[in-house]
Amino acid sequence: MPLSNWDEVRTAYQVARVGTVSGAAEVLGVHHATVIRHVDALEERLGVKLFQRHARGYTPTEAGRELLTVAQATDDQFSQLAARLSGAGSAMKGELIVTSLPGLSVLVTPTLARLQAAHPDLTVRYVTDTRLFRLEYGEAHVAIRAGAKPQEPDNVVQPLAEFRVALYASHAYADTHGLPQSEGDLASHRFIASESEEARAPFYRWLTGRVSSDRIVFRSNDAEARADAVAAGVGLGFLPVLPPRTDLIEVLPPRAEWASMLWLVTHVDLHRTPKVQAFLTALKEDARATCDGG
Repeated sequence: MPLSNWDEVRTAYQVARVGTVSGAAEVLGVHHATVIRHVDALEERLGVKLFQRHARGYTPTEAGRELLTVAQATDDQFSQLAARLSGAGSAMKGELIVTSLPGLSVLVTPTLARLQAAHPDLTVRYVTDTRLFRLEYGEAHVAIRAGAKPQEPDNVVQPLAEFRVALYASHAYADTHGLPQSEGDLASHRFIASESEEARAPFYRWLTGRVSSDRIVFRSNDAEARADAVAAGVGLGFLPVLPPRTDLIEVLPPRAEWASMLWLVTHVDLHRTPKVQAFLTALKEDARATCDGG
């Protein structure tokens, strides 16, 4: 039987993605009763159960997973089309979506604020996450990534700046635990690191090669939380050198082996749109001024 109601399929896709009726209702901006009605109607039309209902939410059945694979691809295509259409205009208005790794807001937010002040009709969404946003599906207009140069097809990649870090301690930590006098002393100190056991940043790889995992006493995927933990004296931690941390003690200065290259990534279809070009130009100017000032 043909699927004539895309709203029902889209609703089922969101239920499968977030796992609950209430979560899907929030994403779609509808009442939870509408979500239940759409799912029930779709199951009746198809003559199969798409979900197993349980106390914690909805889990797709085998039939549900097959349908939802197609639904996701269709939803991605709609998102891609919408992003390309919205980027086709010449006016500096509408939505600008920028994504980066956590911890880069000190570099990105001032640029976004300056751009929005100059163009009040521009709506900014700045999303920090470790996952790779799919520019080809319109999930973001600009992605700021670190590490090796991104190689995805159909993307325009430009260098932005070098992301440098140093190892810091608070005065409170130094008063209580002292400070390492050499790399050999590191093994007896306490550390703050990323929540992931397999953090990709070169300075975390360097650290885990020199201290045991039990010496990492505080982990978080939030860069601001890690900085707050260092300032509170929980342990030693790697922090960006820009802006300068005058409230902390620099235990080990920046090293080339700890640095990562930051890249600006845009999709070829949106790269030349005025709002993307305005943001890229402004961010490169600000990054250059910040680095020269540091």
